[in-house]
Amino acid sequence: MVRSSAFSLAVGYVLLGLVTLALFAAPLWYAWRVTIEDGRTEILQEDTRRFAEVFRQIGPDGLAAFIDERVRMQIAAERLLLFCDPALKPLAGNLEAWPPEVPAAPGVYTIAVSLGGHPVDVRLVRTALPGGYNLLVGRDQTRFAPIQQRFWYSLAAAVAVLCVVGIFGGFLVRRAVLQRLDKISRTVSGIVHGDLGRRLPTNEGQDEFNTLSGTINRMLDQIEQLVHGVSNVSNAIAHDLRTPLAELRSRLEELSVTRPPTEEAFAEIDGAVADVDRVIGIFNALLRLAEIDTGVRRSGFVEVDVDELAAKAVEFYLPAAELKGIDLSFVGKAGAAIWGDPVLLAQALANLIDNALKFTTEKGLVRVETRRRDDGAVEVLVADNGPGIPDVEKPHVAERFYRGDTGRHTPGVGLGLSVVDAVARLHSGRLELADNDPGLRIAMIVDGRSKAVA
Repeated sequence: MVRSSAFSLAVGYVLLGLVTLALFAAPLWYAWRVTIEDGRTEILQEDTRRFAEVFRQIGPDGLAAFIDERVRMQIAAERLLLFCDPALKPLAGNLEAWPPEVPAAPGVYTIAVSLGGHPVDVRLVRTALPGGYNLLVGRDQTRFAPIQQRFWYSLAAAVAVLCVVGIFGGFLVRRAVLQRLDKISRTVSGIVHGDLGRRLPTNEGQDEFNTLSGTINRMLDQIEQLVHGVSNVSNAIAHDLRTPLAELRSRLEELSVTRPPTEEAFAEIDGAVADVDRVIGIFNALLRLAEIDTGVRRSGFVEVDVDELAAKAVEFYLPAAELKGIDLSFVGKAGAAIWGDPVLLAQALANLIDNALKFTTEKGLVRVETRRRDDGAVEVLVADNGPGIPDVEKPHVAERFYRGDTGRHTPGVGLGLSVVDAVARLHSGRLELADNDPGLRIAMIVDGRSKAVA
C-alpha cells in the first residue's frame, strides 16, 4: 500500500493540508504575540507615567502610599509593583526585594523573576524617577499561558483530524483506484490472450478514468481494424499470388514434361515472364503503399503544378483512349502550385485515368478536371460514363485487394485506388466517390497550401 499511487496522492494531500494549516496558524500566532505583547507594554507604560506623575505631585511618600493602596485594591498578582529608594531598598509594592535580574538601564524587559519561590516570566518597565528613586511596573506573563495552550491544543487537534481524514481518504481512494485498475487489468489480459473484441469498462461521467478508457478503447478499435486488415490483406495476397504462381508452375512443368519445339517453348516462357511480372507488380504496389504510409516520401515534397501534371497524364493516355474510341479530355482550373511529391501524384493520376479507361465502354467519355476549392484545397476530378460502382461498394474500393463485382473480370489486383487513397492522405487530403449518372466521379482532394505555410 505504501508504494501505491493512491497512497502517495493521499499523503501528498495531507502534507499540503498541514502546510496550509501552518500558513494559516502562523499569522494568527504572530498577530497574537504582537497584539498582546504590545498591548501589555502600552498598559505598563501608561501605569508608569501615572505613577511618575503622582511622584512629581506628592513626592516619594505620597507615591509609596499610592502604590500600597493600589496593591491592596487589585487582584492578587494582577500587577507587579515595586518602588525603591536610590539604594534599591523597597519603599512600597508587592515585591519583597529588587530583582537582581533587572538591567541597570531604564527600559522594557522580559525576565524571569522568583515569585513565591517559583521562577516566573515577567514583562517589566523600569523607570528612573527624580532623586535616584526607581520604579518597577510589571505583569506576570504566565497568566496568558492557558490561552496559548488552548491555541496549541486546537492546532494539534486540527493536525490529528487532518491526518486521520487524509489516511482514511487515501484508503478509500486506493480502494476505488484498485477496483478500476483491476477491471482494466482483466480486460487487457483478455486482449493479450487474443480476445481483440474486449474493451475497457466505462462509467457515467467524464472523470479521468473514463477519459483514459475511452481513448484506449478508440486505440483498440483501430488496432483491431488494423489486425483484421492485415489478416484480410494476407488472405488477399495469398489468393492473388496463387493464380499467377500456379500458372507459372503449370507452364514450367508443361515445358519440362512435353519438351515442345523452340517457338512454342519461347511462347510459354513469355507467358511465364508475364506471370512473374504480375507478381512483381503486386509486391511493388505493396512496397509503394508501405512507403507512403510511413510518411517517408514527405521529405521529397516540392512545388508541383497540378494542372501541368494532369495535362501530361492525359496526354500519355490519349493513344490508349483513341484505341478504344473513348473521348478523353482535360480542363485545368487549379491555377497554382501545391507542395507535394510529383512522382506519387503522377502515379495517383495515372491510376485514376487508367481505371476510368478500363471500365468505360467504347465510344465513351472520360473527363479530367483540376480546380481549386473555396477552402484552398486542390481537387483532381476524373469522371466517366461507364457502369459506375454501387453505393454499397464505394466505402470499400480503397481497401487493398478489394475488387467489386464490376472489376472481377478485368485485369488488376485491386491496389490502384488504394494507392490513390494513400497518396491523398499523404498530402493531407482524401478520396471522394460519387455517381456521374451514368458512370463514376472520383475526386482526389489534396492540400493546396504553399511551402511557406506547410
